[in-house]
Amino acid sequence: MVGPVTKPKIVKKYTGHFKRFDSNRFLRVKASWRVPRGIDNRLRRKFKGTNLLPKIGYGSAKATRNMLPCGLYKFPVRNTTDLEMIMMQNRKYAAEISHAVSAKKRQEIIQRAKILNIRVLNAEARIKKQEVAQ
Repeated sequence: MVGPVTKPKIVKKYTGHFKRFDSNRFLRVKASWRVPRGIDNRLRRKFKGTNLLPKIGYGSAKATRNMLPCGLYKFPVRNTTDLEMIMMQNRKYAAEISHAVSAKKRQEIIQRAKILNIRVLNAEARIKKQEVAQ
């Protein structure tokens, strides 16, 4: 299979999770992030010793944003004609077959991708294996 021309180093500035204020104190307050809006809220007022606030500075570099660890970008594919769109860009994009595609169409897409030398990320998913009789 074909890979990227150059594989840049992907830097993740912050890999943790931004937790909601007081989610560690109360079960009714879930950990998923919400902006603190209270007038006396310590997190909103940026006191020392509080949780981290999401900021634009934690974002990934524009060149490597949404890039997969293999150095390619995902391209959703629903049929064989979608593969022609990334035929000339096979060193930048990798095909990902959509969930709703049937097993029969998946095999057609995978065969066409082999001919066009396009990498399919989920080529093994939902394909019926044929048992070999000995």
